[in-house]
Amino acid sequence: MLKSKLQSLPDSPGVYQYFDKDGRLLYIGKAKSLKKRVKSYFRFQNGLSPAPNLSPRIYKMITEVANLEYIVVQSENDALILENSLIKQLKPKYNILLRDDKTYPYIYVDFGEPFPRPKITRRVLKGKKVKYYGPLPSAAKDILDSIYEIFPLVQKESCIKGKKACLFHQMQKCLAPCEGKIDQVEYRKILEEALEHIHDKKLLLAKLEKKMEELAEQLRFEEAAKLRDRIERIRSIELTSQIDLAKVENLDIYAIAAQENRAAIVRMFMREGKVIASSYDTLRFDSQKGFDIEEAYKRVLLGFYTHETPLTSSTILLAHELEEKEELEEFLSQKFGKKVRILHPKRGEKTKLIDLALLNAKEILAKQKPHEPIQTELKELLGLQSEPHRIEIFDNSHTFGSSPVGAMVVYENDRFDKSSYRHYNLESVDEYAQMRETITRRCESFAKNPPPDMWLIDGGETLRSLAENIAKSFGVDIDVVAIAKEKIDAKAHRAKGKANDLIYTKDRVLQLLPSDKRLQFLQRLRDEAHRFAITFHRKQRTQKAKQIELLKAKGIGEAKVQKLLNYFGTFEAIKEAKLEELQTLVGPKAAKSIKELYATR
Repeated sequence: MLKSKLQSLPDSPGVYQYFDKDGRLLYIGKAKSLKKRVKSYFRFQNGLSPAPNLSPRIYKMITEVANLEYIVVQSENDALILENSLIKQLKPKYNILLRDDKTYPYIYVDFGEPFPRPKITRRVLKGKKVKYYGPLPSAAKDILDSIYEIFPLVQKESCIKGKKACLFHQMQKCLAPCEGKIDQVEYRKILEEALEHIHDKKLLLAKLEKKMEELAEQLRFEEAAKLRDRIERIRSIELTSQIDLAKVENLDIYAIAAQENRAAIVRMFMREGKVIASSYDTLRFDSQKGFDIEEAYKRVLLGFYTHETPLTSSTILLAHELEEKEELEEFLSQKFGKKVRILHPKRGEKTKLIDLALLNAKEILAKQKPHEPIQTELKELLGLQSEPHRIEIFDNSHTFGSSPVGAMVVYENDRFDKSSYRHYNLESVDEYAQMRETITRRCESFAKNPPPDMWLIDGGETLRSLAENIAKSFGVDIDVVAIAKEKIDAKAHRAKGKANDLIYTKDRVLQLLPSDKRLQFLQRLRDEAHRFAITFHRKQRTQKAKQIELLKAKGIGEAKVQKLLNYFGTFEAIKEAKLEELQTLVGPKAAKSIKELYATR
């Protein structure tokens, strides 16, 4: 079957998907010609086998291929977009998956305004005279606050509309253009000087340090300490400030280093010949599957340069050669409507930049803790497809069916990633339906937030298989494990000394000794999800009680409140409801009281 599909491939651009004998997705790729690209992986002499010129990683993958599917598209650019989208959503076994989908803040100024003021954005804004400064992965607000403290610019959006000098003018933080005390030409000179300090951190830091010393001399130690902390945050966004190019250039610099089962990605942003900011991310991968550094660069570039991102540099430097350089250049050039170049410099000043970025990537790896064996042990114990470097844990909470909530916590890079935690207000009453609702809500976000390596469910085999089936219905194959208290006589014994946890996998049920560190690790994950779910549930229950009391004070009885909740679902929906809808449910008098209550809140 596979051989016949390979021989009938069209000579057209498209995306191909490889599957193993169990139907698991192994790899997604794109091709200018499906026929030429996909056939290049195989040797057709004496049956079907992997081509001898493949990298060890791809050779191993091809040995597992049992089936293939493909999608024909109109152009290679369409194939690149579809490939990137499918990889993020379906998480194939052999593709490199990066999770850095965050957008970085930029400081921008709309020079179309009579008295422009710097502000922060994360996306492209309307207006031909908008200029962007950045990206600034961190400390954007610190830099902006500093600009407003040092320079007498229009401090607030509302100031210029007030037509009258305010407190900022009395504090000498604004020159009151609202009263005509400074004209546009003089104001623009101050603004231009302020904007120079965004790119030249030496100037900015020097002025902040001077201000900090003045505060200390005035014995205003608390203010001086806050300024000291801000200075440190601004200083930390640069890997170095020693390299300044003789030419005034804007460059984005990327370097990736890999070691054993870890990789580090460093980004540096040079504007007007100076390194203004940097950021880095780390990821872990299954060492048995290997690491494709070229694909990692490709994912980094496609992840960073989204449709919403302002393009403040049209030259990208990479620390490694990229085979698909021309294709990515063409894609980004078409996307942004200007020529984008991707370079791997081998001599001159630019090599110092990529050497610096690569050195920092290697330093980041050297400082990381050695890989904890718990992930490897879990893979072997639970029969997982790969080491679970990112785990999502789910739990639900309710009080006799009321105020049900779902919670998801995330464990990645040997720590709980609290910025990725999510909670869900649920409508379902029973535990099974609540978990179905929670998991379904998570699956619906796969396009924006790719699937993890493993799910851990607080529950038994019924909930475990439910989660697995829902994931498969979304086209994703995730290892799903559940953990639950052992039940004796249909009851879970939770008393100290009797709380034996059982671990449910796809193939078996495990009962480990309480001292087993693998069990303790899973219990720790489960307990954190339980804590997060209960905390959110209590908050929701408190808010609900408060809303009920407010309605009671307006003469709305508890029966009518429950009737409203059964119909609208939430208090927010009740607040937004039309008077006619409320009258139908609870009568004119009560409806009027409800509208009066929420009109004042």
